[in-house]
Amino acid sequence: MRTQFTRELVALTQDLTQMCRLAHDAAERVTHALAAADLAATYEVFALDEQLQKMYAACEARTVVLLALQAPVARDLRHVVTAIQIAGELSRIGRLTSGVADQVYRAHPEPVARGPVADAIGAMGRLATARTAIAVDGVANGRPATDHAAAGTEMRELHGQLRSALADSPADRPIGAAIDLALLGHHLERCVDHTGRIDRLIRFLETGVPPTAQREAADTPVE
Repeated sequence: MRTQFTRELVALTQDLTQMCRLAHDAAERVTHALAAADLAATYEVFALDEQLQKMYAACEARTVVLLALQAPVARDLRHVVTAIQIAGELSRIGRLTSGVADQVYRAHPEPVARGPVADAIGAMGRLATARTAIAVDGVANGRPATDHAAAGTEMRELHGQLRSALADSPADRPIGAAIDLALLGHHLERCVDHTGRIDRLIRFLETGVPPTAQREAADTPVE
């Protein structure tokens, strides 16, 4: 019984690692789509999100079976509960990147943005891609990132640059377009927030300290 449970946990970790890779690929492709107004890349993001949602449903089903049939205790229970929470964070990243890709799709053949606005959004996309890449390693090896606070600060600065660029945009820009761009930036910022949540969940698995009890500079800015 114990051997079977261990195999299930290994399989669950492998599924989560694959979900991380899909989330990273989605962030990477949507960043390319933003930069190049690439319609094919948007379709790839939609497909990646669909795969992520299917894998999330499969992980959810697997964890329910483990909880119901194996009755894990202590660290094993923490492992199972943490796994479904991480899967949920990755599912949300998929939804967010799909939302960004939808804006690229609707703007095509024109780019979503130009000039300083495009520069800020591009930098936000690259940061989201980098953080999802780090999440792959974290989930695969049980090693949380040690620099997420700095990444959170960087993303907030980039979001500030986006707001400034939007404020300085031509007066004839439709207000709806500016709102869409602000929302796009919010989606990318949230992707990084979700990778931070994954970091805290991995640390919870290692230490038993709940994510809400972990003091993170990214969540509690220093005045």
